[in-house]
Amino acid sequence: MLLTIGQKGYVDENDIHTLISIEKSGKKSGEDVTPETVILFKKSGAVKPRTLTQEKYYKSTMQNDIVFSIGPAGTGKTYLAVAIAVAALKNHDVQKIILTRPAVEAGESLGFLPGDLEEKIQPYLAPLNDALFNMIPADKMKSFSEQRIIEILPLAYMRGRTLNNAFVILDEAQNTTSMQMKMFLTRLGANSKAIITGDVTQIDIPNRQNSGLIEAQRILTGIDGIDFVYFDHRDVVRHKLVKEIIKAYSNSDVE
Repeated sequence: MLLTIGQKGYVDENDIHTLISIEKSGKKSGEDVTPETVILFKKSGAVKPRTLTQEKYYKSTMQNDIVFSIGPAGTGKTYLAVAIAVAALKNHDVQKIILTRPAVEAGESLGFLPGDLEEKIQPYLAPLNDALFNMIPADKMKSFSEQRIIEILPLAYMRGRTLNNAFVILDEAQNTTSMQMKMFLTRLGANSKAIITGDVTQIDIPNRQNSGLIEAQRILTGIDGIDFVYFDHRDVVRHKLVKEIIKAYSNSDVE
């Protein structure tokens, strides 16, 4: 199997994982996943698709204005979404990035957390912050935040806004209600794109059938410009045991 060394000039562990994924899937190098495909160059290396589904996900965001990425934890849904958005900002395809999540309690109570509402919701937004700080230097991130070029906020704060020239990411979308999902999708303005990520096996709202993500799958599939990309345990890129844990839960009756 031939591996082409890309712009960074060396082969790293991610390249090896990509080739293993290609081999296991029965695909030839270059058919669906190309090791030299780079979403974003950052100081510590390159962000690239590592599985066939991640490659499909990336290509879909290039071809569609709204992309839903649905699947279990650890498959890179949120991290790649942030990388794609940051790349669009660096390339001047958009003027700002907005990242949002519903502040839904997952077995914990906001009331017991210290501080005011702004401080209480910060733990919900931490994964988005973590991804951004992995890709943008701290001083640059501070400047972007102060200028509101990059905003990270709870979903409730999106109401009433029209988002032009923006890349918008809704994370943990399985915990939105039908009305919240509609509200979010109708914020999209001219020259904007959106990625919606979620895991329908981890719904924390009281009635899972009221999930805006489940409804979106039912009523938005087939609309030109909107795409759905589905991940499974084979796309897990965290610790190797995470893949086995997801498989075990999928094969049980535990939700």
